[in-house]
Amino acid sequence: MRMRNKPWAMDFLQQNNSIVDIDSSYSGRVGAFFPETRPLHVEVGTGMGTFITELAKRHPDVNFVGIELDKNVMIRVVEKVLEAELLNVRLVLLDANAIDAYFRNDPVSRIYLNFSDPWPKSRHEKRRLTSRSFLEKYSAILEDGGLLQFKTDNRGLFEFSLVSMNSFGMSFDEVKLDLHADEPEDNIRTEYEEKFSAKGNKIYRIRASF
Repeated sequence: MRMRNKPWAMDFLQQNNSIVDIDSSYSGRVGAFFPETRPLHVEVGTGMGTFITELAKRHPDVNFVGIELDKNVMIRVVEKVLEAELLNVRLVLLDANAIDAYFRNDPVSRIYLNFSDPWPKSRHEKRRLTSRSFLEKYSAILEDGGLLQFKTDNRGLFEFSLVSMNSFGMSFDEVKLDLHADEPEDNIRTEYEEKFSAKGNKIYRIRASF
């Protein structure tokens, strides 16, 4: 998700450094970023923050970290966290390629991938967040029994992800080919999800463990 550049974005994020880490200050010690020690869940790519903030409201007994690379997008997420006064959400301005280094000392219970860029061209396969190189990073930080949850409306990315996860030896707990046909109560719709569903696109969801 790209937004118009805001020259003041980094200043705003720095002013809210109790919520967002812009320079990896908490790398390797994520637990210190939260007031209480709880199970840790991570969303890779926050979008506008609807998913992670709603999830945090529903699960106050879990600590949530949202990773986002775009500083302009991160502003909206910070605003939502502040508005809801959520103490169990922290945000990190970070490239997903560095996820294993950032969480190297903090076992993660669950990772969420919501409507990631499909990178449809073959030469960009390694950039897909469900490619083998990224699965290796997730497996390095997920605790035993940890879960990866993936949602997309892109059939090509869905099929690629199924094959990639299966080849990696992951166990599938859930594979839904039309999530909204019989939508489970635990589903939280992202901004993209609402948009794509309104167009008639099917939403796919995978839950798998390493």
